[in-house]
Amino acid sequence: MATKKETTAADGAEKKPAKKAAPKRPKAEASAADAKAPKAAKAATAAKPAKAAKKAPSGKTVTITQIHSAAGRYANQRGTLIGLGLNKIRRTSTLEDTPAVRGMINTVKHLVRVDEG
Repeated sequence: MATKKETTAADGAEKKPAKKAAPKRPKAEASAADAKAPKAAKAATAAKPAKAAKKAPSGKTVTITQIHSAAGRYANQRGTLIGLGLNKIRRTSTLEDTPAVRGMINTVKHLVRVDEG
């Protein structure tokens, strides 16, 4: 009698079922389905409007100086400092005074000093 260790490779090969080949789509179905996708993608890209021109700076700027470290702060506060162009104490960044910048300053107001200019 053969034990489990004495089985041969031929015994293992007989037990495996043969792999079935995936059924192929007829060419008419494949070309019709594939032809629709690129046309839809082209139509979507053609329908996009041109990018709006950037607004001219209004002349108002705000100067931000980092006065405290970002170490030990939440990740969103560290990311906001980087977004403001700051990453070390006493670094200064001058940015356009917009609502977006004001919101970022408000997020890290305890870490920065703001000088309006």
